[in-house]
Amino acid sequence: MKEVKVPVLPESINEATVAAWHKKPGDYVELDDVIVEIETDKVVLEVPAEDAGVLTEILAEEGETVNEQQVLAILDNEAEAPNEAAPAQNKSTQEKSPDTIKEDKTIEPEIIKKEVQIEEPKAAPEKQSSQPMSNRMEERVPMTRIHKTTASRLHSATQNTAMLTTFNEVDMSEILTMRSNYKEAFEKKYSVKLGFMSFFVKAAVESLKKFPTVNAYIDGDEIIYHAFCDVSVAVSSDRGLVVPVLRDAHKMTMHDIEKGIMDYSSRAQNGTLGIEEMSGGTFTISNGGVFGSLLSTPILNSPQSAILGMHKTQERPVVVDGEIVIRPMMYLALSYDHRIINGKEAVQFLISIKEALEDPVRLLLKV
Repeated sequence: MKEVKVPVLPESINEATVAAWHKKPGDYVELDDVIVEIETDKVVLEVPAEDAGVLTEILAEEGETVNEQQVLAILDNEAEAPNEAAPAQNKSTQEKSPDTIKEDKTIEPEIIKKEVQIEEPKAAPEKQSSQPMSNRMEERVPMTRIHKTTASRLHSATQNTAMLTTFNEVDMSEILTMRSNYKEAFEKKYSVKLGFMSFFVKAAVESLKKFPTVNAYIDGDEIIYHAFCDVSVAVSSDRGLVVPVLRDAHKMTMHDIEKGIMDYSSRAQNGTLGIEEMSGGTFTISNGGVFGSLLSTPILNSPQSAILGMHKTQERPVVVDGEIVIRPMMYLALSYDHRIINGKEAVQFLISIKEALEDPVRLLLKV
Protein backbone atom coordinates (compact mmCIF):
# COMPACT_ATOMS: atom_id res chain seq x y z
CA MET A 1 0.00 0.00 0.00
CA LYS A 2 1.13 3.55 -0.72
CA GLU A 3 -0.07 6.77 0.89
CA VAL A 4 -1.07 9.76 -1.23
CA LYS A 5 0.03 12.83 0.75
CA VAL A 6 -0.24 16.61 0.62
CA PRO A 7 3.03 17.80 -0.94
CA VAL A 8 5.57 19.89 0.98
CA LEU A 9 4.28 23.48 1.21
CA PRO A 10 6.42 26.66 1.28
CA GLU A 11 7.16 28.27 4.65
CA SER A 12 4.56 31.01 4.14
CA ILE A 13 1.74 28.48 3.59
CA ASN A 14 0.43 26.44 6.51
CA GLU A 15 -2.58 24.61 5.09
CA ALA A 16 -4.56 23.85 1.96
CA THR A 17 -8.06 22.81 0.89
CA VAL A 18 -9.02 19.69 -1.08
CA ALA A 19 -10.40 21.22 -4.28
CA ALA A 20 -11.38 18.28 -6.51
CA TRP A 21 -10.83 14.53 -6.72
CA HIS A 22 -10.02 13.28 -10.23
CA LYS A 23 -10.17 9.62 -9.18
CA LYS A 24 -12.60 7.65 -7.01
CA PRO A 25 -12.15 4.50 -4.90
CA GLY A 26 -11.76 1.45 -7.15
CA ASP A 27 -10.21 3.40 -10.06
CA TYR A 28 -6.95 2.15 -11.47
CA VAL A 29 -4.33 4.91 -11.53
CA GLU A 30 -1.32 5.08 -13.81
CA LEU A 31 1.99 6.59 -12.73
CA ASP A 32 1.84 10.44 -12.81
CA ASP A 33 -1.96 10.51 -13.23
CA VAL A 34 -3.46 13.48 -11.39
CA ILE A 35 -5.36 12.04 -8.42
CA VAL A 36 -6.52 15.19 -6.65
CA GLU A 37 -6.20 18.98 -6.74
CA ILE A 38 -5.54 20.95 -3.58
CA GLU A 39 -5.92 24.71 -3.30
CA THR A 40 -3.66 26.96 -1.23
CA ASP A 41 -4.11 30.67 -0.69
CA LYS A 42 -2.03 31.35 -3.79
CA VAL A 43 -2.36 28.50 -6.27
CA VAL A 44 -4.01 25.19 -7.11
CA LEU A 45 -1.63 22.22 -6.88
CA GLU A 46 -2.05 18.92 -8.68
CA VAL A 47 -1.12 15.80 -6.70
CA PRO A 48 0.06 13.08 -9.13
CA ALA A 49 0.33 9.35 -8.48
CA GLU A 50 3.84 8.32 -7.48
CA ASP A 51 3.09 4.74 -8.45
CA ALA A 52 0.50 2.78 -10.44
CA GLY A 53 -2.25 0.91 -8.67
CA VAL A 54 -5.85 0.95 -7.48
CA LEU A 55 -7.15 3.80 -5.34
CA THR A 56 -8.69 1.99 -2.38
CA GLU A 57 -9.68 4.75 0.03
CA ILE A 58 -10.13 8.53 0.16
CA LEU A 59 -9.33 10.07 3.56
CA ALA A 60 -10.04 13.76 2.91
CA GLU A 61 -13.21 14.93 1.21
CA GLU A 62 -13.56 17.93 -1.14
CA GLY A 63 -13.65 21.17 0.81
CA GLU A 64 -11.74 19.72 3.77
CA THR A 65 -8.75 21.63 5.17
CA VAL A 66 -5.51 19.63 5.14
CA ASN A 67 -1.94 20.17 6.32
CA GLU A 68 1.46 19.49 4.82
CA GLN A 69 2.20 15.77 4.39
CA GLN A 70 -1.29 14.78 5.56
CA VAL A 71 -2.48 11.49 4.04
CA LEU A 72 -5.18 12.13 1.44
CA ALA A 73 -5.79 8.61 0.14
CA ILE A 74 -4.50 5.02 0.03
CA LEU A 75 -3.21 3.47 -3.18
CA ASP A 76 -2.76 -0.29 -3.60
CA ASN A 77 0.38 -0.28 -5.74
CA GLU A 78 0.45 -4.10 -5.92
CA ALA A 79 -2.87 -4.34 -7.73
CA GLU A 80 -2.66 -5.29 -11.38
CA ALA A 81 -4.16 -3.26 -14.16
CA PRO A 82 -7.64 -4.55 -15.05
CA ASN A 83 -8.14 -6.37 -18.34
CA GLU A 84 -10.67 -5.05 -20.78
CA ALA A 85 -13.67 -7.23 -20.02
CA ALA A 86 -16.10 -8.25 -22.70
CA PRO A 87 -19.48 -6.56 -22.45
CA ALA A 88 -21.73 -8.38 -20.03
CA GLN A 89 -24.79 -10.02 -21.50
CA ASN A 90 -28.08 -10.30 -19.74
CA LYS A 91 -29.21 -13.89 -20.14
CA SER A 92 -32.82 -13.10 -19.35
CA THR A 93 -33.10 -10.74 -22.31
CA GLN A 94 -30.65 -12.46 -24.67
CA GLU A 95 -32.22 -13.00 -28.07
CA LYS A 96 -32.28 -16.49 -29.47
CA SER A 97 -31.37 -17.10 -33.08
CA PRO A 98 -34.05 -18.52 -35.42
CA ASP A 99 -32.11 -21.81 -35.59
CA THR A 100 -32.15 -22.12 -31.81
CA ILE A 101 -35.90 -21.52 -31.70
CA LYS A 102 -36.50 -24.20 -34.30
CA GLU A 103 -34.46 -26.77 -32.36
CA ASP A 104 -36.06 -25.96 -29.03
CA LYS A 105 -39.42 -27.74 -29.42
CA THR A 106 -40.51 -26.97 -25.86
CA ILE A 107 -40.88 -23.20 -26.43
CA GLU A 108 -44.53 -22.29 -26.78
CA PRO A 109 -45.56 -19.62 -29.34
CA GLU A 110 -47.20 -17.52 -26.60
CA ILE A 111 -44.00 -17.50 -24.54
CA ILE A 112 -42.06 -16.26 -27.58
CA LYS A 113 -44.68 -13.55 -28.03
CA LYS A 114 -44.22 -12.43 -24.44
CA GLU A 115 -40.45 -12.30 -24.80
CA VAL A 116 -40.53 -10.04 -27.86
CA GLN A 117 -43.55 -8.02 -26.80
CA ILE A 118 -42.73 -4.28 -26.65
CA GLU A 119 -43.82 -2.64 -23.46
CA GLU A 120 -46.47 0.00 -23.92
CA PRO A 121 -45.15 3.47 -23.18
CA LYS A 122 -46.35 4.91 -19.93
CA ALA A 123 -48.51 7.96 -19.98
CA ALA A 124 -46.44 11.12 -19.86
CA PRO A 125 -46.66 12.97 -16.57
CA GLU A 126 -48.68 16.10 -16.51
CA LYS A 127 -46.65 19.15 -17.43
CA GLN A 128 -45.92 21.44 -14.57
CA SER A 129 -46.11 25.14 -14.98
CA SER A 130 -42.95 26.58 -16.52
CA GLN A 131 -43.36 29.68 -14.40
CA PRO A 132 -40.96 29.63 -11.41
CA MET A 133 -42.46 29.75 -7.98
CA SER A 134 -40.42 32.87 -7.26
CA ASN A 135 -37.87 35.03 -9.02
CA ARG A 136 -36.14 35.86 -5.72
CA MET A 137 -33.96 32.76 -5.50
CA GLU A 138 -30.65 32.77 -3.66
CA GLU A 139 -27.63 30.52 -3.86
CA ARG A 140 -25.00 30.16 -1.14
CA VAL A 141 -21.57 29.14 -2.46
CA PRO A 142 -18.48 28.70 -0.24
CA MET A 143 -15.55 31.01 -1.05
CA THR A 144 -12.46 29.29 -2.39
CA ARG A 145 -9.28 29.52 -0.34
CA ILE A 146 -7.78 31.89 -2.94
CA HIS A 147 -10.80 34.18 -2.71
CA LYS A 148 -10.77 34.11 1.10
CA THR A 149 -7.07 34.88 1.29
CA THR A 150 -7.31 37.64 -1.32
CA ALA A 151 -10.19 39.22 0.58
CA SER A 152 -8.29 38.98 3.86
CA ARG A 153 -5.14 40.54 2.43
CA LEU A 154 -7.00 43.38 0.73
CA HIS A 155 -8.85 44.13 3.95
CA SER A 156 -5.58 44.00 5.88
CA ALA A 157 -3.91 46.39 3.41
CA THR A 158 -6.65 48.98 3.88
CA GLN A 159 -6.68 48.58 7.68
CA ASN A 160 -2.96 48.32 8.45
CA THR A 161 -1.41 50.84 6.06
CA ALA A 162 -1.76 54.58 5.55
CA MET A 163 -2.80 54.07 1.94
CA LEU A 164 -3.10 57.09 -0.32
CA THR A 165 -3.51 57.37 -4.11
CA THR A 166 -2.15 59.97 -6.49
CA PHE A 167 -3.15 60.33 -10.14
CA ASN A 168 -1.69 61.53 -13.41
CA GLU A 169 -2.25 60.94 -17.10
CA VAL A 170 0.03 59.90 -19.92
CA ASP A 171 -0.11 60.63 -23.64
CA MET A 172 0.24 57.24 -25.32
CA SER A 173 0.87 58.64 -28.83
CA GLU A 174 4.58 57.76 -29.01
CA ILE A 175 4.11 54.23 -27.70
CA LEU A 176 1.23 53.59 -30.11
CA THR A 177 3.34 54.87 -33.01
CA MET A 178 6.29 52.72 -31.99
CA ARG A 179 4.08 49.65 -31.69
CA SER A 180 2.54 50.32 -35.09
CA ASN A 181 5.95 50.74 -36.76
CA TYR A 182 7.70 47.77 -35.18
CA LYS A 183 5.06 45.26 -34.06
CA GLU A 184 5.48 42.98 -37.09
CA ALA A 185 9.28 43.00 -36.96
CA PHE A 186 9.19 42.49 -33.19
CA GLU A 187 6.83 39.51 -33.41
CA LYS A 188 8.74 38.00 -36.31
CA LYS A 189 12.04 38.17 -34.43
CA TYR A 190 10.91 37.24 -30.94
CA SER A 191 7.70 35.22 -31.58
CA VAL A 192 5.71 37.38 -29.17
CA LYS A 193 3.53 40.46 -29.63
CA LEU A 194 4.71 43.90 -28.52
CA GLY A 195 2.22 45.02 -25.89
CA PHE A 196 1.90 47.90 -23.44
CA MET A 197 3.11 46.02 -20.38
CA SER A 198 6.76 45.84 -21.40
CA PHE A 199 6.87 49.65 -21.70
CA PHE A 200 5.26 50.06 -18.28
CA VAL A 201 7.55 47.53 -16.61
CA LYS A 202 10.59 49.26 -18.13
CA ALA A 203 9.32 52.69 -17.04
CA ALA A 204 8.59 51.40 -13.53
CA VAL A 205 12.02 49.81 -13.17
CA GLU A 206 13.85 52.99 -14.20
CA SER A 207 11.70 55.05 -11.83
CA LEU A 208 12.24 52.59 -8.95
CA LYS A 209 15.99 53.09 -9.36
CA LYS A 210 15.49 56.84 -8.87
CA PHE A 211 13.13 56.41 -5.91
CA PRO A 212 14.31 53.35 -3.92
CA THR A 213 11.83 53.98 -1.10
CA VAL A 214 8.98 53.06 -3.47
CA ASN A 215 10.73 49.71 -3.95
CA ALA A 216 11.05 49.15 -0.18
CA TYR A 217 8.68 47.98 2.57
CA ILE A 218 8.24 48.19 6.32
CA ASP A 219 9.14 45.21 8.51
CA GLY A 220 8.37 46.01 12.15
CA ASP A 221 10.46 49.02 13.07
CA GLU A 222 12.75 48.67 10.05
CA ILE A 223 12.63 49.59 6.38
CA ILE A 224 13.82 46.89 3.96
CA TYR A 225 15.43 48.31 0.81
CA HIS A 226 15.97 46.11 -2.24
CA ALA A 227 18.92 46.28 -4.62
CA PHE A 228 16.76 44.55 -7.25
CA CYS A 229 13.34 45.01 -8.87
CA ASP A 230 10.96 42.04 -8.76
CA VAL A 231 7.83 43.33 -10.43
CA SER A 232 4.53 41.61 -9.62
CA VAL A 233 1.99 41.62 -12.45
CA ALA A 234 -1.68 41.24 -11.51
CA VAL A 235 -3.33 38.58 -13.69
CA SER A 236 -7.01 37.64 -13.65
CA SER A 237 -8.05 33.97 -13.73
CA ASP A 238 -11.23 31.95 -13.23
CA ARG A 239 -10.06 31.13 -9.71
CA GLY A 240 -9.42 34.76 -8.78
CA LEU A 241 -6.68 37.37 -9.01
CA VAL A 242 -3.12 36.04 -8.95
CA VAL A 243 0.09 38.08 -8.91
CA PRO A 244 3.06 36.26 -10.46
CA VAL A 245 6.47 37.93 -10.25
CA LEU A 246 8.90 38.97 -12.98
CA ARG A 247 12.18 38.25 -11.18
CA ASP A 248 15.02 40.72 -11.78
CA ALA A 249 12.83 42.80 -14.08
CA HIS A 250 15.62 45.41 -14.17
CA LYS A 251 17.69 42.92 -16.19
CA MET A 252 14.93 41.84 -18.59
CA THR A 253 14.60 42.91 -22.22
CA MET A 254 11.30 44.00 -23.76
CA HIS A 255 10.72 40.60 -25.37
CA ASP A 256 11.64 38.78 -22.14
CA ILE A 257 8.99 40.80 -20.31
CA GLU A 258 6.33 40.14 -22.96
CA LYS A 259 7.10 36.42 -23.03
CA GLY A 260 7.03 36.22 -19.26
CA ILE A 261 3.67 37.95 -18.98
CA MET A 262 2.15 35.89 -21.80
CA ASP A 263 3.32 32.68 -20.12
CA TYR A 264 1.93 33.77 -16.73
CA SER A 265 -1.43 34.74 -18.24
CA SER A 266 -1.78 31.41 -20.02
CA ARG A 267 -0.83 29.39 -16.96
CA ALA A 268 -3.09 31.44 -14.69
CA GLN A 269 -6.05 30.37 -16.82
CA ASN A 270 -5.20 26.66 -16.75
CA GLY A 271 -4.14 26.69 -13.09
CA THR A 272 -0.51 25.63 -13.52
CA LEU A 273 1.25 28.56 -11.84
CA GLY A 274 3.59 27.48 -9.07
CA ILE A 275 3.66 28.94 -5.56
CA GLU A 276 7.25 30.11 -5.93
CA GLU A 277 6.27 32.15 -9.00
CA MET A 278 3.79 34.18 -6.96
CA SER A 279 5.90 34.69 -3.85
CA GLY A 280 7.77 37.90 -3.17
CA GLY A 281 7.74 40.92 -5.44
CA THR A 282 8.84 44.46 -4.57
CA PHE A 283 6.38 46.49 -6.69
CA THR A 284 3.11 45.68 -8.47
CA ILE A 285 1.51 46.76 -11.76
CA SER A 286 -2.21 46.17 -12.30
CA ASN A 287 -3.89 46.74 -15.66
CA GLY A 288 -7.60 47.37 -15.20
CA GLY A 289 -7.70 48.88 -18.68
CA VAL A 290 -8.03 45.45 -20.27
CA PHE A 291 -11.52 45.30 -18.73
CA GLY A 292 -12.41 48.85 -19.76
CA SER A 293 -11.66 50.63 -16.47
CA LEU A 294 -11.08 54.34 -17.01
CA LEU A 295 -9.97 55.17 -13.47
CA SER A 296 -9.52 53.29 -10.18
CA THR A 297 -7.64 53.29 -6.88
CA PRO A 298 -5.65 50.02 -6.72
CA ILE A 299 -5.13 48.41 -3.29
CA LEU A 300 -1.62 47.65 -2.05
CA ASN A 301 -0.20 44.16 -2.47
CA SER A 302 1.21 43.75 1.06
CA PRO A 303 3.94 43.94 2.22
CA GLN A 304 4.82 46.08 -0.79
CA SER A 305 4.59 49.85 -0.39
CA ALA A 306 3.24 50.85 -3.80
CA ILE A 307 1.17 49.66 -6.74
CA LEU A 308 0.72 51.23 -10.19
CA GLY A 309 -2.69 51.09 -11.81
CA MET A 310 -2.98 51.23 -15.62
CA HIS A 311 -6.28 52.04 -17.29
CA LYS A 312 -8.04 52.22 -20.64
CA THR A 313 -6.44 54.29 -23.39
CA GLN A 314 -9.08 56.68 -24.69
CA GLU A 315 -8.96 59.61 -27.10
CA ARG A 316 -9.58 62.89 -25.28
CA PRO A 317 -9.13 66.59 -26.02
CA VAL A 318 -5.98 67.96 -24.38
CA VAL A 319 -4.10 71.24 -24.60
CA VAL A 320 -0.67 71.01 -26.28
CA ASP A 321 1.33 74.20 -26.88
CA GLY A 322 -1.76 76.30 -26.36
CA GLU A 323 -3.92 74.33 -28.80
CA ILE A 324 -6.67 71.78 -28.21
CA VAL A 325 -5.78 68.46 -29.85
CA ILE A 326 -7.12 64.91 -29.68
CA ARG A 327 -4.68 62.47 -28.11
CA PRO A 328 -4.85 58.85 -26.86
CA MET A 329 -4.68 59.36 -23.11
CA MET A 330 -4.42 56.97 -20.17
CA TYR A 331 -5.00 57.77 -16.51
CA LEU A 332 -2.36 56.42 -14.13
CA ALA A 333 -2.92 55.77 -10.44
CA LEU A 334 -0.26 55.15 -7.82
CA SER A 335 -1.44 53.86 -4.45
CA TYR A 336 1.26 53.98 -1.79
CA ASP A 337 1.86 53.52 1.92
CA HIS A 338 2.21 57.03 3.34
CA ARG A 339 4.08 55.66 6.38
CA ILE A 340 7.16 55.05 4.24
CA ILE A 341 6.61 57.10 1.06
CA ASN A 342 5.89 60.79 1.40
CA GLY A 343 3.60 62.64 -0.99
CA LYS A 344 6.43 64.39 -2.82
CA GLU A 345 8.19 61.10 -3.60
CA ALA A 346 4.94 59.51 -4.81
CA VAL A 347 4.11 62.39 -7.14
CA GLN A 348 7.66 62.58 -8.52
CA PHE A 349 7.76 58.81 -9.02
CA LEU A 350 4.52 58.88 -11.03
CA ILE A 351 5.75 61.86 -13.09
CA SER A 352 8.95 59.92 -13.80
CA ILE A 353 6.86 57.04 -15.19
CA LYS A 354 4.75 59.47 -17.22
CA GLU A 355 7.82 61.11 -18.77
CA ALA A 356 9.41 57.75 -19.61
CA LEU A 357 6.25 56.55 -21.36
CA GLU A 358 5.75 59.76 -23.32
CA ASP A 359 9.33 59.54 -24.65
CA PRO A 360 9.98 55.79 -24.98
CA VAL A 361 13.13 56.32 -27.07
CA ARG A 362 14.85 57.95 -24.10
CA LEU A 363 13.48 55.14 -21.89
CA LEU A 364 15.02 52.42 -24.05
CA LEU A 365 18.27 54.32 -24.58
CA LYS A 366 18.41 55.11 -20.82
CA VAL A 367 19.32 58.75 -21.41
